[in-house]
Formats: sequence, C-alpha cells, structure tokens
Amino acid sequence: MTSTAAQQDSLELQALDGGPIGVLICGHGSRNRQAVAEFAQLAEGLRALMPSLPVAYGYLEFARPVLRDALDELRGQGVRRVLAVPGMLFAAGHAKNDIPSVLNTYAAETGLRVDYGRELGVDLQMIQAAGVRLRQALDRADAAASASGAQPVPLAETLLVVVGRGSSDPDANSNVSKVTRMLVEGFGFGWGETLYSGVTFPLVEPGLRHAVRLGFRRILVFPYFLFSGVLVSRIRQHTALVAADHPELEFVEASYLGDHPLVIETFRQRVLEVVRGETQMNCSLCKYRAQVLGFEAEVGAPQRSHHHHVEGLVEGCTLCEHECTGACQPDGIPIPLGHQHHHGAHGHDHDHSHDHEHDHEHGHAHEHGPGHDHGHAPYPHADHPLGPRTLQRSAQRPDGAV
Repeated sequence: MTSTAAQQDSLELQALDGGPIGVLICGHGSRNRQAVAEFAQLAEGLRALMPSLPVAYGYLEFARPVLRDALDELRGQGVRRVLAVPGMLFAAGHAKNDIPSVLNTYAAETGLRVDYGRELGVDLQMIQAAGVRLRQALDRADAAASASGAQPVPLAETLLVVVGRGSSDPDANSNVSKVTRMLVEGFGFGWGETLYSGVTFPLVEPGLRHAVRLGFRRILVFPYFLFSGVLVSRIRQHTALVAADHPELEFVEASYLGDHPLVIETFRQRVLEVVRGETQMNCSLCKYRAQVLGFEAEVGAPQRSHHHHVEGLVEGCTLCEHECTGACQPDGIPIPLGHQHHHGAHGHDHDHSHDHEHDHEHGHAHEHGPGHDHGHAPYPHADHPLGPRTLQRSAQRPDGAV
C-alpha cells in the first residue's frame, strides 16, 4: 500500500461519525502457543497498515485478551466506535453466532457502538497468498528433485489437495472447494481434491487414500489455514500415514497462510468495507436463514455464544516446545478439560484440552466434560464413512478401512 493510499484511508476513517474509531480483530483462541503468537503477529501487521487508528485483538476462548478485554482496551483509549472483523477464513458458527453475540452483549451493556464486518472469504488476494505458499512448496520439491538428479514432476501430473478446517456449515465448507478450483485452474494442476481436518467429510486420511487411486505421480497437500495448531499437525500426521503406504508417490506439503502481506491487506479491506457500508455476507446459503438441503432444522436458531464457560480460560498446552505436534490428541479425540491424562511419550501428567476443533458438532457432549454440549445441533452426517466418526478409530490400518 502506498503512503498516499494510507493517507486517504486515514482521512476516510477519521471522518466517520461516532468516533473516535478503533479496530478489533476477533479470533477464536487456541491452547497452542505458536498459533496465539501468529495471530498477535498478524494484528501487529494490521497496526502497521493502519497507523492512525488503535488496533486491538481478542479471542473467544483459551487465550487472552478475550474479546471483552480487547473492547475495554479500546474504550480506555477513548474509542467510541469499533470496527470489528472476524479473524477467520470463512463464516461458520464462530463468525455468524459466537462473535456477534459477544459484541452485541458488550455494546448493549456499555453503549459502545460496534460495527461488524465479514470474514476473509473467497478473495482474490487470499487466492494470491495461497498461490505463493503453493509456489514455495513446488519450488522446494523441484529443487530437491534436481539436486538428486531426477526430473521435477510436471504440474499436469500433480494432484492438489486443499484441506479446510471443516465445519457443520455447508456454506463454509463449499467455499473451500471454490478455493481449490481457483488454484487448480490458476496453476494448471492435473486434478484437485478438497478435504477437511474435522467435523465434516471427507477427512484427510480416508480422502487421501481415495486420491492416490487417481494415479497422479505427485500429491501436493495444502492446509488452507491461517495459523498453526493441532489441526494442521493432524493434517501432516495423516498425510504421513498415507505417504508411508505409497512410497512410489511423491507427497509435498505446503505451508499454511500465516501472516502473508496479502492476508493482512485483506483484513484492512474488510475494515474499510465496514466504513463504506459495503459488508455483504452470503445469507442466501446460510443454514440459519434458509432451508439449506439437509440442515432445515437449524433455520432460525438463536444467535448466542457457546463459549461463556471457557471464555478467558488460559492454560496453554505444554506438551510441545513450539509448533504443535498433535500430542494432545494422539487418537484424534480432544482430551476434555480437567481430565488428567498420562501420555507415555512425554512421561508426565498434564491437564489440558484441545485446539477447540468442535467435535461436539458431531453430536458428542463430552468435549468440555460432562454437561457441556455447547448447544449445537448434531451434525447430520456424523456417521459418514469418510467423516468425523472415523477420528475415533485407529488411523493406523494400512488399507485405510474405517
């Protein structure tokens, strides 16, 4: 962004009614220290792009500051109107329900004006940032092939696998598929598949076992995530299981998006959309507003947060030194809060939970211990043979049976 554009943005923002203005980036929160640090780093990047405004960030749970603390911080700086945007790739339950509920409650209690923007979504700059991560992975793979005297695998013989987080919201899941297609056509890959790390189907391991049957020489696995965490680690681990059974194939892993400059610029654009009244969310396919096929029972569900019982709970997982290895979920099932669990690989007891991957959306009520089911409707396809129930079973079988 040029200095002239920054000055124009500053003038536009300062001219808003109801000011002074502040910006809030709303995250989910994680027990993983690296993920929390990466989110804070992204917020710092946005501060650098919008130096004329106070920029704060907060979380729904498992990290501080929580959203209310971040709003208090902005009010303490004299802010009277907050432009809040969800720090999330796609709009599912967190962006549609949990975050707005917290913001609306705070606004009603304090009189602070809070205007809410939209998620990052399917955006040209996000596609470009993803393209950079893919190109980096391909360049590494091609360089390794050349160093070993082999010929790099052509793109037409490469299968791209994009892995999304997975949600019980089909609209959010479908957006991952659109990202996949944009990347497949943009690069000219031979084929593209979309998989998910949890909640929906197809999951990574069974999905990859289907993908290898397509006959491509190389499979490029791209976790379409903003940050690190247990889900990204699970993607890598399940990819390694399949790769070990197919040594004849080349598996290449791309990095998640992180704080790429184009990601931060997209956040800036989301803030400016709020200012200009251009925020347009996709309500035509929202399961809470329309009778989306298979999810008719959720039309009109009340907008409320399901995170009040863990809001502000900060108990960072200490199993991993830095980047999450997924040790807290050795069998794919999060260990409930307050449950003492002995993990032999680490040789100590620990009391921790998960990266809030929302297995309760499969119909489980035990994620946060007895009596906490978060009030979510059961996911209608929880028993799909390629779906969420498979995370409860061993992922070690070489034939991929579930």
